[in-house]
Amino acid sequence: MVAAELYQRRPRDDEGALSRLRASLVRGSALTEIAVEIDLGRNIVLGEGERRSGGQHRDSILADVVESLIGACFLDRGFDEARALVLRLMAQRLDALPPAESLKDPKTRLQEWLQGRGLERPVYTVVEETGADHERRFTVEVRLPSDDRRVTAEAGSRRKAEQAAAAGLLESLTD
Repeated sequence: MVAAELYQRRPRDDEGALSRLRASLVRGSALTEIAVEIDLGRNIVLGEGERRSGGQHRDSILADVVESLIGACFLDRGFDEARALVLRLMAQRLDALPPAESLKDPKTRLQEWLQGRGLERPVYTVVEETGADHERRFTVEVRLPSDDRRVTAEAGSRRKAEQAAAAGLLESLTD
């Protein structure tokens, strides 16, 4: 439903741009925001233990309940009513869509920037891993093979450290 609406609103965007926009609208955090906006948490029936532990405020539960609500509407009322519900719940977000380019992750933006200038791909290296298994920290370096530019970043996952390093390198290249 969201993909079809995006195609109607942005018929000139390519499939990658539409896919990034769709992903930004249907990801768990966006669905959680919708649940909070409509105060869905207070209407969720939970088991005693889950209720006492604050399950009605847990992001994953709120996102799942929004999906379930849409599914129940579809099963009870059909596609057209479910589509109308989705469009109503997402109206504000659909009306304020960012440029699809802004949704690309920093590693992708860096690679495209370099390729657009005929430069080599960046090289990522894990410089250090620290901390216990349940709280690992990764330090990653990204460097350009063609010169001495290097940026390091640290995060709780290798992927996040790579993204942060790529963002830093791209910023240094475009300043």
